Amino acid sequence: MPPEFSDYPHEVQVAFLVYAHLPDRWDGMSGMNFGKDLAPLGTLLDIYQVPLEDRPITLFFIKQIEVRKVEKDNNESKRRQEAEKRKNKASQSNIRKR
Repeated sequence: MPPEFSDYPHEVQVAFLVYAHLPDRWDGMSGMNFGKDLAPLGTLLDIYQVPLEDRPITLFFIKQIEVRKVEKDNNESKRRQEAEKRKNKASQSNIRKR
Protein backbone atom coordinates (compact mmCIF):
# COMPACT_ATOMS: atom_id res chain seq x y z
CA MET A 1 0.00 0.00 0.00
CA PRO A 2 1.47 3.39 -0.94
CA PRO A 3 2.20 5.76 1.91
CA GLU A 4 -0.22 8.56 2.67
CA PHE A 5 0.87 12.19 2.52
CA SER A 6 0.90 12.41 6.31
CA ASP A 7 3.31 9.45 6.52
CA TYR A 8 6.11 11.54 5.01
CA PRO A 9 8.39 13.73 7.15
CA HIS A 10 7.45 17.41 7.35
CA GLU A 11 10.27 18.45 4.97
CA VAL A 12 9.01 16.08 2.29
CA GLN A 13 5.43 17.32 2.73
CA VAL A 14 6.65 20.90 2.25
CA ALA A 15 8.64 19.83 -0.82
CA PHE A 16 5.52 18.28 -2.40
CA LEU A 17 3.50 21.39 -1.58
CA VAL A 18 6.05 23.79 -3.09
CA TYR A 19 6.64 21.48 -6.08
CA ALA A 20 2.94 21.54 -6.93
CA HIS A 21 3.04 25.34 -7.19
CA LEU A 22 6.06 25.54 -9.49
CA PRO A 23 5.22 25.99 -13.19
CA ASP A 24 6.12 23.21 -15.65
CA ARG A 25 8.46 23.69 -18.61
CA TRP A 26 7.42 21.72 -21.73
CA ASP A 27 8.88 21.45 -25.21
CA GLY A 28 6.07 22.46 -27.55
CA MET A 29 7.36 20.44 -30.49
CA SER A 30 8.06 17.07 -28.91
CA GLY A 31 5.86 17.28 -25.82
CA MET A 32 8.81 16.46 -23.58
CA ASN A 33 8.77 17.67 -19.99
CA PHE A 34 11.82 19.81 -19.11
CA GLY A 35 10.91 19.90 -15.42
CA LYS A 36 9.87 22.74 -13.20
CA ASP A 37 10.77 26.40 -13.52
CA LEU A 38 12.60 27.10 -10.27
CA ALA A 39 12.54 30.90 -10.65
CA PRO A 40 9.68 31.38 -8.14
CA LEU A 41 11.18 28.91 -5.64
CA GLY A 42 12.54 31.55 -3.25
CA THR A 43 9.19 33.32 -3.12
CA LEU A 44 7.34 30.08 -2.45
CA LEU A 45 9.78 29.10 0.30
CA ASP A 46 9.20 32.53 1.86
CA ILE A 47 5.40 32.19 1.58
CA TYR A 48 5.47 28.79 3.27
CA GLN A 49 7.92 30.14 5.85
CA VAL A 50 10.55 27.46 5.28
CA PRO A 51 13.46 28.30 7.60
CA LEU A 52 16.78 29.10 5.91
CA GLU A 53 18.44 26.04 7.44
CA ASP A 54 15.72 23.73 5.99
CA ARG A 55 15.84 25.09 2.43
CA PRO A 56 18.70 22.91 1.14
CA ILE A 57 16.92 19.69 2.20
CA THR A 58 13.61 21.00 0.83
CA LEU A 59 15.29 21.72 -2.51
CA PHE A 60 16.84 18.24 -2.45
CA PHE A 61 13.41 16.64 -2.07
CA ILE A 62 11.90 18.91 -4.74
CA LYS A 63 14.59 17.79 -7.19
CA GLN A 64 14.01 14.12 -6.28
CA ILE A 65 10.29 14.53 -6.97
CA GLU A 66 11.06 16.34 -10.23
CA VAL A 67 13.47 13.70 -11.52
CA ARG A 68 10.87 10.96 -11.08
CA LYS A 69 8.03 13.04 -12.54
CA VAL A 70 10.02 14.15 -15.62
CA GLU A 71 11.15 10.58 -16.27
CA LYS A 72 7.56 9.29 -16.00
CA ASP A 73 6.15 12.06 -18.24
CA ASN A 74 8.85 11.64 -20.88
CA ASN A 75 8.46 7.85 -20.96
CA GLU A 76 4.71 8.26 -21.47
CA SER A 77 5.28 10.84 -24.20
CA LYS A 78 7.77 8.56 -25.93
CA ARG A 79 5.31 5.63 -25.81
CA ARG A 80 2.56 7.81 -27.30
CA GLN A 81 4.86 8.98 -30.09
CA GLU A 82 5.95 5.43 -30.89
CA ALA A 83 2.33 4.23 -30.92
CA GLU A 84 1.41 7.09 -33.26
CA LYS A 85 4.30 6.16 -35.58
CA ARG A 86 3.16 2.51 -35.66
CA LYS A 87 -0.40 3.61 -36.34
CA ASN A 88 0.73 5.89 -39.20
CA LYS A 89 2.98 3.19 -40.63
CA ALA A 90 0.13 0.63 -40.56
CA SER A 91 -2.24 3.19 -42.13
CA GLN A 92 0.24 3.90 -44.95
CA SER A 93 0.74 0.17 -45.49
CA ASN A 94 -3.04 -0.32 -45.84
CA ILE A 95 -3.25 2.52 -48.36
CA ARG A 96 -0.47 1.00 -50.51
CA LYS A 97 -2.20 -2.42 -50.56
CA ARG A 98 -5.31 -0.97 -52.15
